[in-house]
Amino acid sequence: MRGRGQFLDDIVLPRMVSLAFVRSPHAHAAIRAVDANAASALDGVLRVVTAADVRAVARPLEPRLEGDGFTPTAWPVLADGRVNFCGEAVAAVVATNAYVVADACERVRVEYEPLPAIASIEAALAADRVLFRRRHRQGDVDGAFANAPVVLRETFEHARCAPSPLEPRGIIADWDGEALIVWASTQTPTILRTALATALGLPETRVRVIAPDVGGGFGLKTHVFPEDVAVAALARVLARPVKWVEERRESLAAASQARAQRMEVEVAAGSDGVLQGLRARAVSDGGAYHIYPLTGALEPLGSAAILPGPYRTPAYAWEAITVLTHKPPLGAYRGVGMTMGAFVMERVVDLVAERVGLDPAEVRRRNLIPREAYPFTSASGMTYDSGDFPKALEQVLAAVDYDGLRREQAAARAGRRLVGVGLACYTEYTGMGAQVFRRRGMSHVPGIEAATVTMGADGTVSCVTSFPSQGQGHATTLAQLVADRLGVSMDAIRVLPVDTLGAPRGSGTFGSRGAVSMIGSAARAAELVRDKLRTLAAHRLEAAAVDVAIEEGRAWVRGLPDRAVAVAELARLAYTLPPGGLPDGVAPGLDATVYFDPPGPTFSGAVHVAVVEVDRETGRVALRRYALVEDCGPVINPTIVDGQIHGAVAQGIGEALLEAVVHGDDGQLLTATLMDYALPRADDVPAFEVGHLETPSPLTPGGVKGMGEGGTIGAPAAIANAVADAVRGLGIRITTLPIRPEALAGGSRRPP
Repeated sequence: MRGRGQFLDDIVLPRMVSLAFVRSPHAHAAIRAVDANAASALDGVLRVVTAADVRAVARPLEPRLEGDGFTPTAWPVLADGRVNFCGEAVAAVVATNAYVVADACERVRVEYEPLPAIASIEAALAADRVLFRRRHRQGDVDGAFANAPVVLRETFEHARCAPSPLEPRGIIADWDGEALIVWASTQTPTILRTALATALGLPETRVRVIAPDVGGGFGLKTHVFPEDVAVAALARVLARPVKWVEERRESLAAASQARAQRMEVEVAAGSDGVLQGLRARAVSDGGAYHIYPLTGALEPLGSAAILPGPYRTPAYAWEAITVLTHKPPLGAYRGVGMTMGAFVMERVVDLVAERVGLDPAEVRRRNLIPREAYPFTSASGMTYDSGDFPKALEQVLAAVDYDGLRREQAAARAGRRLVGVGLACYTEYTGMGAQVFRRRGMSHVPGIEAATVTMGADGTVSCVTSFPSQGQGHATTLAQLVADRLGVSMDAIRVLPVDTLGAPRGSGTFGSRGAVSMIGSAARAAELVRDKLRTLAAHRLEAAAVDVAIEEGRAWVRGLPDRAVAVAELARLAYTLPPGGLPDGVAPGLDATVYFDPPGPTFSGAVHVAVVEVDRETGRVALRRYALVEDCGPVINPTIVDGQIHGAVAQGIGEALLEAVVHGDDGQLLTATLMDYALPRADDVPAFEVGHLETPSPLTPGGVKGMGEGGTIGAPAAIANAVADAVRGLGIRITTLPIRPEALAGGSRRPP
């Protein structure tokens, strides 16, 4: 830690001004009038604009999803005649600094006519406000249920979550008379460039997006928002730099949110606990608009598709629905769709185990896909490329001494302590490429990634990619991969910020695609540069290129280590040609750009074990132990991988026990600060016991798989099962996340 990062709010440009938004206090209302006179009269205020002002210079965001069942929406840059969620931007104020602009926003008077708000899934369904609906069926579902000795039905819910990165959203835009230059805290620079060009009616060549250091994203910054368009449009109108940095209250009120789903599920099983069939209906509260570029379909579609998990389920029917309510739009958040799918499936497996009188671990043994069955096509139509869940299960059970845990639990329960042990197995789709997004119908996500590797004349190396980091350690991993292939030290590698002026076109950082994309683009580009170095070295050393090795900054002839030349000398020759020139067919320079379409999805996964204790009086859940075995294929950098696991599990703990964005029946936000929206703290998170299993993917370069979201997928399910185990026999059903203490202390009891 050197404190030298430059995040968006650290950037100061000459003549830069500040922008802030006036936001609606109503979830649904007609806008009758906006009076900006008092605000405009304030010294330092440059402009107050409403929808009428921006309508002529910027278009709404209108994401599309190809295929049946999709109803489009248009999210205006500023609310145009009507507000549709509490916190929607109604006006934008530009002033000389952030203090003046905050005061000016307080002086803008908006006359509203409140209208009835739809603030629940039930109300939206009753009003037929459906934004997306899709169905799937595979196998003899009806026959499976008709003949099954065990049939269980349950309804599960997951509250809304706020992604809450350490650095909220923010954007700076500057118009130089010819082109728009944008600095943005974003995960998707290319997608942002395309969206801004479309909204402003500009060719993409006249929009440049730079991603400085980004303080977390978690899916939130995958999206393009009306605020981004507003800042860019006003920079163009004013012909000077405009900055907007979101406040935490704005982030909780107006940024995209996640989860917000109800799933009704039925399972058919044999008396031996073997699964025979599934039915599911996933309904997501999509908020007021589709989010750009992913749309509101992603959450229920992902949950329904991943529900069978790593289990052999021969028959399955699902329906995925997104409904429109007067709340902020639903978007991506770490583990989108998959967290709910894993929570529901793992609770279902435990309920089956309870019904047939078997240990939860044994029911999993009887249903997990064996390694020899891969590639395996799930009942939802996904092809799992690789995995060994039976081995991962046994590995983690041995690591925690599962039988010993059960004995300790029995002793604790004899002392009236509520101790529970929970398991969760999940599979995670990662490394998706263009064809996955085309099959989903997502037309705004290119799917490709790219990297350029350049060795300079002094032998130092730069690498720029299409996918920026938000704190995942990309620079470290990229430098490691490139240095290894070029035979130079990591200190010689500089990973540059993503700037669309020079960076190759791609999609961005999301969906656990980073590792696969790095190997396929940056590592391959470095290999092409290495091949050219070998050719130059072979010419210089009078050897065949296949006999040249490059390591530790030297190229030498295998078997003759004294016949060597420094890599830096070869680099100099590539740019300052020697007498006689370069070998035939070799052009000057040392650089390569590789565009890569990830061949996935490739499926990673893990098995998690959680041990909890529930306080009988208060209902508070204490997490006593947490262990897992993760399989992401070959591990490139163990420290980075373990760091991803730790962070993701911490977020999963928050989802399981703490986090919920709550709106009242009128659509009013009730959790407007971090005093109300409870993020996990250090004392909520135990030490983690992490094991690894490596089953390489047959699809990807190097066999690598993504793993950035896994902990967030597995932790809520494992903790929910542990809490259910702790309170078994007390008439408390664990069907909702987060699990509230008041529910465990007697607030939500019903007969078992």
